[in-house]
Amino acid sequence: MDMQVKTKQKLVMVGNGMAGVRTLEELLKIAPELYDVTVFGAEPHPNYNRILLSPVLAGEQTLDEIVLNSWDWYKDNHITLHAGKKVVEVDRIKRIVRANDGTESAYDRLLLCTGSNPFILPVPGKELEGVIAYRDIADTEAMIDASKRYRNAVVIGGGLLGLEAANGLMLRGMNVTVVHVMPTLMERQLDTVAGKMLQKSLEDRGLKFLMGAQTQALVGNACDGKGGRVQSIQFKDGTCVAADLVVMAVGIRPNTQLAESMRLHCNKGIVVNDTMQTTTDARIYSVGECAAHRGIAYGLVAPLFEQAKVAANHLAQFGIGQYKGSLTSTKLKVTGIDLFSAGDFTGGEGTEELIMSDPYGGVYKKLVIKDDKLVGACLYGDTVDGSWYFKLLRDGRSVSDIRDKLMFGESNIGDVGHEGHCKAASMPDSAEVCGCNGVTKGAICKAIKEKGLFTLDEVRKHTKASASCGSCTGLVEQLLMFTAGGDYSATPKLKALCSCTDHGHQAVRDAIRTNTLLTIASVFQFMEWRTPNGCASCRPAVNYYLISTWPKEAKDDPQSRFINERSHANIQKDGTYSVIPRMWGGETTASELRRIADAVDKYKIPTVKVTGGQRIDLLGVKKEDLVNVWKDIGMPSGHAYAKALRTVKTCVGSEWCRMGTQDSTQMGKDLERAFVGMYAPHKVKFAVSGCPRNCAEAGIKDVGIIGVDSGWEMYVAGNGGIKTEVAHFLVKVKTAAEVLEYTGAFCQLYRQEGWYLERTVHFVARVGLDYVKKRILDDHKGRKTLWVQLQQALEGEPDPWFDFKEAAVDTRQFEALGA
Repeated sequence: MDMQVKTKQKLVMVGNGMAGVRTLEELLKIAPELYDVTVFGAEPHPNYNRILLSPVLAGEQTLDEIVLNSWDWYKDNHITLHAGKKVVEVDRIKRIVRANDGTESAYDRLLLCTGSNPFILPVPGKELEGVIAYRDIADTEAMIDASKRYRNAVVIGGGLLGLEAANGLMLRGMNVTVVHVMPTLMERQLDTVAGKMLQKSLEDRGLKFLMGAQTQALVGNACDGKGGRVQSIQFKDGTCVAADLVVMAVGIRPNTQLAESMRLHCNKGIVVNDTMQTTTDARIYSVGECAAHRGIAYGLVAPLFEQAKVAANHLAQFGIGQYKGSLTSTKLKVTGIDLFSAGDFTGGEGTEELIMSDPYGGVYKKLVIKDDKLVGACLYGDTVDGSWYFKLLRDGRSVSDIRDKLMFGESNIGDVGHEGHCKAASMPDSAEVCGCNGVTKGAICKAIKEKGLFTLDEVRKHTKASASCGSCTGLVEQLLMFTAGGDYSATPKLKALCSCTDHGHQAVRDAIRTNTLLTIASVFQFMEWRTPNGCASCRPAVNYYLISTWPKEAKDDPQSRFINERSHANIQKDGTYSVIPRMWGGETTASELRRIADAVDKYKIPTVKVTGGQRIDLLGVKKEDLVNVWKDIGMPSGHAYAKALRTVKTCVGSEWCRMGTQDSTQMGKDLERAFVGMYAPHKVKFAVSGCPRNCAEAGIKDVGIIGVDSGWEMYVAGNGGIKTEVAHFLVKVKTAAEVLEYTGAFCQLYRQEGWYLERTVHFVARVGLDYVKKRILDDHKGRKTLWVQLQQALEGEPDPWFDFKEAAVDTRQFEALGA
């Protein structure tokens, strides 16, 4: 008997954003075998959380951390992904999709998720270099790059996106001015009082504001009439502001260009019905910011995910779901300030307003009541009851019986009692925690108990709660604490070192030490690595663990180091390199300066700069010139490219300064000579100040030494990066020899127990300052042993700029191409 094999239908999705991929996720749950799925994405990335671009800009997260669906997810679900290919034509008669590179794909069903485009003000100069929107990864990377090279930034738009962009650029060191045409910030989400409170708070942090300002033109710096890079922004009142970077965050428009070329009905978006099918062609669906349902195109995550569920239901041929529109609320965290609004929060005729204002405490609440029902709410600073107010508003329940307690929140209603911000335990299981993804308290607690979840990341992975806008993160953390027990953040489950293995950093370290493993190959074999040769993530880590655990025995593998460490110089954005010679304690001589100047002239090095670590940086050195530059300047490698000791910053101390109590310059030189060539899990910086005035900024270094009348104070685990961390006081000692011993013990402990790419600030946070003190202050014998171990490891360490053979430097890499 002939068996007929049912042919799968073809589903093509145009757009690879959050709403579209959520539709695929819902479809795979209920009809995993119905379609062969093909996805076209204009960006060269897998699906990522666009909402979290702001933390990436601010340096709080990486691009890898905001990916929602990895490349492997598409592969595992047999989805063909054409990333970096923009669809430019759809033939509705032949049902074929064509991309800009000629790629074609036939479809039975088509899902349009083209999202939205940022609105660019139609002003002269909008095409200048340095004028960008803020919408995707490319925009974010452009802003990060600009922050490294330029000083002044102007953000046009005082909405959520504009303020997040301004905050991120400010954290990256730029001088930022926000230009907003309205009199108050975020006028769509906040009333006048809350908007002014937000502005005051942001001004206190360093942002500048021009309210009610209307942009007239952007002016370039070129004199040839071709524009060049933006230089300033001019306003209609005749004033102007300097601007090396202009970010336009003035709103979005549904991207209907492709739909219009297909002759689909578009009006404020791609017009769809309650089943998310286009009203022109029933084979074509649309969800997300590009879709217009009942005259509304939504820009918030929650309604888009509701649309996704309905579209998936119909694509799965169940045909029972309908999307009737969404009543939306806005719960946001703007630069760390909690905001919430819902409904008609402006009030007006026929309404009553309940207001509680505490400007000093940074709290403001406004509730709007009409006909004994809550119709609007605006919260600033304290949003813990936002979801409860939204439920009252959505249900249309009379609040006459709780009117006197309404302002004080859900915890003061009935017999619950006051529980402040720890109200998670009293919430019913049916209460919605994550509005974006429709996840209830019951679903979260069930997942925590049944799957043994212990970290916020695990909850996000299994339930999607807190994985979108992040505003419910605090509530999810509370649920974790009382459901999983204890402080979930204190002992997270270890993450795998990389995708090549399930083993974490500590397991690899322990295996190397316990089993005397001396090569990368032996580690991979012993620990049954999935990928025989490892990858770019695990090889450098394993290589470091080997040489730090078994110095002089394990063989360093230069090819398992990053490019900078293989070339022993920092590669720059144009492909040239920087050379930073070591200057002991920041001190130099006339002879050294002459040799540097001669090398600059001889090799036509374009830029010479004094670094923050009191050294001289030669920027723009050609790779084939590196060896000769090192030879001619005749100074030791500064290891400015390495996961190693970088600098020891000093003040002039008692030798010259009338305030100095100790000879900080000599102490700095002694430290640097003792620790030169010390490789570590990450870069390490020291500083020595000769008195408590602390001119060398010892309080934000990995090891900071401050001279006092009776000796030296030692501080550890500081960080002066994007997120500044003040160092912890460790000990006070009397002699220079003790400074060296205690510093050496701390560094060796970090070298032996720190995880690769973990800064000292994170190492100490992970193991605890008490543990560090126990190992270094309480265990006198152990401290001395650590110091001896470090000295033995560093003894005879070759200088990679001169001892090529001993340092295993492959000099072939410096040969000029074509030579």
